[in-house]
Amino acid sequence: MAASVVSHSRAATACRLRHLPLTRRFMLPAIPRLHLPTGTLCPAARISRCADAPTPLRSNRRPLSPPLAMAYEATPAATAANGKQGLLVFDSEEELSVSLPKYTAELSEKFVQERGVFTVVLSGGSLVKSLRKLTESPYLESVDWAKWHVFWVDERVVPKDHEDSNYKLAFDSFLSVVPIPPGQVYAIDDALSAEGAAEDYEAALKNLVNAGVIAVSTTGYPRFDLVLMGMGPDGHIASLFPGHALLSVTEKWVTYIKDSPKPPPGRITFTFPVINSSAYVALVVTGAGKAGAVFKALGSEKTSSDLLPVEMVSLEDGKLTWFTDKAALSMLHDKASL
Repeated sequence: MAASVVSHSRAATACRLRHLPLTRRFMLPAIPRLHLPTGTLCPAARISRCADAPTPLRSNRRPLSPPLAMAYEATPAATAANGKQGLLVFDSEEELSVSLPKYTAELSEKFVQERGVFTVVLSGGSLVKSLRKLTESPYLESVDWAKWHVFWVDERVVPKDHEDSNYKLAFDSFLSVVPIPPGQVYAIDDALSAEGAAEDYEAALKNLVNAGVIAVSTTGYPRFDLVLMGMGPDGHIASLFPGHALLSVTEKWVTYIKDSPKPPPGRITFTFPVINSSAYVALVVTGAGKAGAVFKALGSEKTSSDLLPVEMVSLEDGKLTWFTDKAALSMLHDKASL
């Protein structure tokens, strides 16, 4: 099926793209650097692009300081034997929302220098809210937004202006503010069925792999620079739910679900081989409602028969970092105090 993944339309973006007034500045404390480890497919599919997409101003760009670790607690899960997993714990969501944008901006700078592009994957839920400081100074001026290519790890098959749309969530509070070229934001074609939208999105990813925009893993899957995603109280990630048949899909890059346990029922989602091929994954998990799944993932013995989807995130050659708060780790704390 020919791909027709929909980017921002020029007209809609021209009307809606705006910049926040640069009146609010915040000072970033000097924090030691978090060391970042070094870490021919299908024929080209058709993707809609804006040839005259706006280019951001760079006159005020300056180097970014290292990522923040405003709070850190060492646990057995915090430093995996292979050094590929980290755990950052924050006293509040406000502190997390300072660290996560800084971490993201630092990786943007790294990959723009190394590859000339930055491929970043978003999810829904509260994740986008935690990126809000990217829409403020210094990031609005210093990040090379023209090099960003934005994707979704999963999406609800609803119109883009629907309240359930992950695209709408990201556009309203983030993408409409930062000057990423509209043709480099890859939303699903919401006119298609769930199955058609998944096939269409996978074809578009293959097109971008062929074009050299998306890197390729050693196992042949797309290798995104950064995946930013949350976790549900049941331990689901993306639209990969506990006990569902999609957990075992390996032959597809993007698949679909028509019977999601969480509404709306129709969705598309990256598969585990794609997620696990990423260079970096930031897993943002906060609140006491997630404590049970966090305890299962980080504080209990794993058995292959009852793994939650979040426990199946195992990067083949990348770094997973948990961004959490004390409430999400409360059951781990309770166990440690016994």
